[in-house]
Amino acid sequence: MENIVVMKFGGTSVQDADAIRRVAQIVAGVLKAGGRLPVVIVSAMALVTDGLLSVANSAKAGTLEGSAGALTHLQQLQTRHLSTARNLFDTRSGGFTQADLARVEAAIYERFAELERLVRSVAELGELTPRTQDAIVSMGERLSSLLVAAAFQIHRINRGLVEVDARSFMVTDDQFGSAHPNMDEINRYANTVLHSVIQSHAVPVTQGFIGATMERHTTTLGRGGSDYSAAIIGAAIGAEEIQIWTDVNGMLTADPRIVPNARVVPQMSFGEASELAYFGAKVLHPSTILPAVKKGIPVRILNSLRPEQPGTLISNEAGSSNGPITGISCKRNVTVVDITSTRMLDAHGFLAEVFEVFKRFKTAIDVVTTSEVSVSVTLDDVRAVEMIREALAGFAEVQVVPEMAIISVVGEKLHDDPTIPAQVLTALGNIPLKLVSQAASRRNFTFVLRDDDAPTAMVRLHDRFF
Repeated sequence: MENIVVMKFGGTSVQDADAIRRVAQIVAGVLKAGGRLPVVIVSAMALVTDGLLSVANSAKAGTLEGSAGALTHLQQLQTRHLSTARNLFDTRSGGFTQADLARVEAAIYERFAELERLVRSVAELGELTPRTQDAIVSMGERLSSLLVAAAFQIHRINRGLVEVDARSFMVTDDQFGSAHPNMDEINRYANTVLHSVIQSHAVPVTQGFIGATMERHTTTLGRGGSDYSAAIIGAAIGAEEIQIWTDVNGMLTADPRIVPNARVVPQMSFGEASELAYFGAKVLHPSTILPAVKKGIPVRILNSLRPEQPGTLISNEAGSSNGPITGISCKRNVTVVDITSTRMLDAHGFLAEVFEVFKRFKTAIDVVTTSEVSVSVTLDDVRAVEMIREALAGFAEVQVVPEMAIISVVGEKLHDDPTIPAQVLTALGNIPLKLVSQAASRRNFTFVLRDDDAPTAMVRLHDRFF
């Protein structure tokens, strides 16, 4: 399967009828240019996943009726999707009949009837299992893919609704809520399913974020998983390029909400993008890079509101015009855990004991600084922090420090200039730092500071390097 471009459109890119029409126009432009065969992946419409989670939690609490009831919220979501469908079919493009609209409406009603059955069962049992929650929240993508498929029919991209259920090829384990893909099975099924659609001269429209176990139970890949889906599919079918269409012009030198004069980085390496994403850049899901890296497939970040913009190309090579620093990322509201051994003469197993505790409670660590008998780590997920504190207290003194932030200065060329860390510290001036770390790759220089100081630090660093 050659010259395939995987095009993933996020929630804001499919948030209403106008946005979906823009998606159709973008894809039509790729077809008109020739030489590339699109495979389209969509997220749920903006705010729909949160809405479905709210529905599920209301049902769990036994609240079905009333203004805060699960069924009321469900009705509002159904009305939004029906209204979007009717708006799409009101384009007077001539690529459809009223019977086509009726088929789309019937499919929307059918999917919401499935949702209502799930919601009522949750309310009756008073229990929301991870498996049932996945079945409920996956419907956001299943509904948006239906609407995008309808738009492709209206705009004469496809003849009829060409919607491919991702659960027919995105095979995962049964870790509901954060399922892991089975790449061997996906490679086998994705090529068969998607290739047959492309061979029929149609553009397949499928869902990001969702998959299914071998037993056909619906799973999700976790929040942000639509980007991951795009990379998995791109790797499985040997795509020429993976495009992530969002509502910004590309990867920026810093978070524009903190640094207003942040600018687009035209090109960066996989390593740089991964570091920036991991330490807070919101444009890209950190796991997205991994399948693309293994296959050497370039990833391009593009803006569906401004498709004429070139965006950011992420490939094996950093941009030739980049300086020593490619970007600065910031992760807010993290927690630092300081751990000091109480067994000073038995230090050789100390680190192993510490990390075993975090493994036991399935809590990921972002930044680590160590000495022989002490270690400090940062946590993004603090749900198990009290249990972790209790487990560590058996052999260490523990201090938990909330309201901290991580800032990472990233660049492939950082290792070429040993003065960069000194320049960073000079730019920060009198801002106190809690932890300082440099990765083994010497691709990032990372430090932890009070969350309140993060905006000032970001502005100072951006002014210094950009």
